[in-house]
Amino acid sequence: MIDYEGLAALLSGWDNITILTHKSPDGDCIGAGLALCYYLRAMGKRANVLNSDGIPQRFSFLSEGYTQQEFEERHVVSVDVADTQLLGERLEHYSDRIDLCIDHHRTSKRFAARNFIDPDASATCLVLYELFEHMGGTPSGIVASCLYTGIATDTGCFKFQNTTPAAHRAAARLMELGADYEEINRRMFDIKSRGRLAAEQILIGGIRYFDEGGIAVIVITNEFIEKYGIDRAELDGMASIPLNVEGVKIGITMKQQEDNPECFKVSLRTVCADACEIAEKFGGGGHVRAAGCTVSGSADSALLRIVSEAEKYL
Repeated sequence: MIDYEGLAALLSGWDNITILTHKSPDGDCIGAGLALCYYLRAMGKRANVLNSDGIPQRFSFLSEGYTQQEFEERHVVSVDVADTQLLGERLEHYSDRIDLCIDHHRTSKRFAARNFIDPDASATCLVLYELFEHMGGTPSGIVASCLYTGIATDTGCFKFQNTTPAAHRAAARLMELGADYEEINRRMFDIKSRGRLAAEQILIGGIRYFDEGGIAVIVITNEFIEKYGIDRAELDGMASIPLNVEGVKIGITMKQQEDNPECFKVSLRTVCADACEIAEKFGGGGHVRAAGCTVSGSADSALLRIVSEAEKYL
């Protein structure tokens, strides 16, 4: 694996770069992809960001000035992607031709020709913050906002276990560089649409508890989405709800896949167990307190499988 100096030298010598991000994009994924793209363009290089699902509306404030450039691709870089399976269908053809992977997941498959993985970093955006320090130059306000968004969201607004002194120091510096931290924190953690609030109200009433209340589960089915006319985008960020209940140690959110009803996307949030270890049992991964995987079967069978595994960690 290369170090920061080697990584900086590598990117400084490249041009015509395609930046890949993972499907079902989150703040760290979008923030890292756009931050790297904007920074490289500021150096006079050509770069684009690609995502199978596009950029969600809630992150549009980061992409307002972004447009795709026309160039002949020479290099491919993935950011915040632990496994090529996470690229999604639209980008799966890149799986065997990624030149560089920049990530912070300890479960990274190290699939690229070169890999820079820092599992101690709170977010991939924190890795890029350190990288830009080595590359020189002062990141613009929009780059600072992108990086701050990734660090803030991956640390749960600096509440999760992965929040480090380095994350706080980077956040402070990014604020000095012009990150719109007040607006970012409001958008990421406070604002909810009416549809989202309505969905929360219904789902909270249907939380199921296991292991004497130590495990709480929310199940979101296609039938539920259709019945109440909920936009799937309104369901982003639901994973934290089960863990808000007093006494719950492991929160599980299961979302039935629209194109495959016999498959549930599972998000795990914990306060005392290794969420990543649980997710890995089902081919997933992530972090100690936040991880994800997919579990096949009907709603009841998938629920029982993930709960049975989670109970071993209480």
